[in-house]
Amino acid sequence: MSDEDSEADGDGDIDAEPGTVAFFEERLDAAETALEAAETEADLDDIAATLADIETDLDAAELPTPDEEDEDDPQEVLESRLSSLRDGIEEQRGPYVEDVAEDVEAAGATAQDTRWTDDGQTQVLDAVAAFGEAVDGHVEVEKVESAQEAGDALWATSEAIAALDLGPDEDSDAIATLRTAAQTLNDDLEAAQAYEDLSVREKLTFEGFYEVIEGDHQKDYPPELNAILVWEKRYKDHRDPEDVEPILLAFELLDSEFMEENILDVFERIAPPEAYEPVQQRASRRDKQAVRVLGKIGDQRAVETLVDFIDGDGDPALQRVTLQALGEIGSHEATQAVANRLAADTDSVRSAAARALGLLGDTRAIEPLTDVLAEDDADEVRASAAWALNQIGTERALEIAAEYADDRAYVVQVEAEKAAGV
Repeated sequence: MSDEDSEADGDGDIDAEPGTVAFFEERLDAAETALEAAETEADLDDIAATLADIETDLDAAELPTPDEEDEDDPQEVLESRLSSLRDGIEEQRGPYVEDVAEDVEAAGATAQDTRWTDDGQTQVLDAVAAFGEAVDGHVEVEKVESAQEAGDALWATSEAIAALDLGPDEDSDAIATLRTAAQTLNDDLEAAQAYEDLSVREKLTFEGFYEVIEGDHQKDYPPELNAILVWEKRYKDHRDPEDVEPILLAFELLDSEFMEENILDVFERIAPPEAYEPVQQRASRRDKQAVRVLGKIGDQRAVETLVDFIDGDGDPALQRVTLQALGEIGSHEATQAVANRLAADTDSVRSAAARALGLLGDTRAIEPLTDVLAEDDADEVRASAAWALNQIGTERALEIAAEYADDRAYVVQVEAEKAAGV
């Protein structure tokens, strides 16, 4: 670059030789000084143009490479300074009225999307009212009576602010007033009490969880278990899904193995369909109690999860409870997977598989059950196969089971006599 080129780019006061590291450092120093003195958007635009020229020259320059491995690369150092100056330009721009509008829109979303406590609702309304007073004279904020209304009002205000003809230089004071008010509004909403700010006990109280505890029962410990048992009784009496919602809430919130086990006991007794999702999540961790509950609920969506557990990872107890649950759910999609367990090494697992096939009632299971009844070494398993044939109950299934009325094992004889109608 010639000296004339340097002067054309505003580098007339640069003393270093063009194309050298010192040359670029001096140009960046000058740009930094100009940035510190900038007062208008036009000033910042001029500095941005200067940086663009420096970048172009820097890309074309052939700067020395580091002599040693730990030495900084001059090119990278200069590029880093260039990037920092550009960041400085962006930080110094504005504020723009569009930025204020975005802040107010965000406040509207917070007001409307957050679940507030009663105190939080009051704090939201106070914050919106204070914001309205702060921006009075620029825009009008509608008076509101709920957080939902506050969200709508703030979105309308955001649109009104965006439509204001305010420039960042000539109207900087007005924009600063609006921006301060918007930031204060967001800070006030952040400080307002949301449902998620409450402790577990406070959330349960807020939801009316403890309201069913009356009289002397209020002193029973722990009160959470007492309340759950009352909600269980109400659900049994009325089968109203609303009566199981407090139990589900406690299951979600209470971080206690003792309470989780007791709630699962409740679910096992009342088998509410509404409990499927949270119980399935726990069952997916191979929790035996949760698997049992899925069987009681009987939702066929659980079949895919349970079939994956049917081998039990070498855990016969998990295999047995899974087979029982699949039988109770009653989906014929599980028949083949269950029938495969008739070949399990453990007697109790084979017995559970046979009984599960009986609960499934799929006539495709007659043949494998017949083979078990004729060939299995364990009388317990053979008796379960005979029981399963009785459960399937077709003429052919009953005839097969009835053939064993004189079996060596009394438990098999009992099932054969049932099949024969004796």
